[in-house]
Amino acid sequence: MMLKIGAALVLSVVLLSALAPLIAPYDPTKRAGDPLAPPSVAHLFGTDNLGRDVFSRVLYGGQVIIGISLLATLMSAAVGFTLGMFSGYVGGKLDKALSMVMDSMYAFPSLILAIAIASVLGPSPLNAAAAIGVVYVPTYFRMARSETMVVKSSLFIEAAVALGMPRRRILFRHILPNLVPSLVVVATINIADAALTESALAFFGYTVTPPTPDWGLDLSSARSYIVNGCWWLLAPGGFVVITALGFSMLGEGLGEKLGKKEV
Repeated sequence: MMLKIGAALVLSVVLLSALAPLIAPYDPTKRAGDPLAPPSVAHLFGTDNLGRDVFSRVLYGGQVIIGISLLATLMSAAVGFTLGMFSGYVGGKLDKALSMVMDSMYAFPSLILAIAIASVLGPSPLNAAAAIGVVYVPTYFRMARSETMVVKSSLFIEAAVALGMPRRRILFRHILPNLVPSLVVVATINIADAALTESALAFFGYTVTPPTPDWGLDLSSARSYIVNGCWWLLAPGGFVVITALGFSMLGEGLGEKLGKKEV
């Protein structure tokens, strides 16, 4: 049930964002009505303080947050997973050194580290993805390292070593396939965390610049109006919650189905 609900939520958000050019009734960057107009037939989610259609901005904003979250997850998984497998298989001083670096990164609060990196790189979607990707590298490293150390003690790995098989082939031909289920589960849950982190970065102005639609940026622009009764401006925040919840439930569902747990 959790897997189905999560998949339905994720699919809904992804489809709405992907079809934004066809569904959105207005240009998200231009005025479409009176400022701060409540929800109506003409504006399903009302308008913001500049008269822009909130529904259109929500649809287009999903493209930014989902794109950055997916890219950040791919970057962190590629780096962290590869380093984790290599470190777990080789061991020794290299493993200790890499583990120390990753533990040091893991000790930092993820949001603060992401903000620090993004502030240095400057506001842009690619820089935001890089900042978020760096933050989650230790997550994949720890998971890949621990599982590699278990798999490498298996008889088929010992047989491959005895036959003189190259280390690279052992890692990517024999060890990696055994780690893929865990990678899928962790990556899916990680997308939910990345979406929340991206929203926070956008809220503080480290992702995109106005008038580009972004859920976190729109919440930041609307915060003074929300407290004055413009509740419909919370719509971007609602979609952040739905997206994070969807990916979290999808990851948990996959974990139950595959018999894996997040590390």
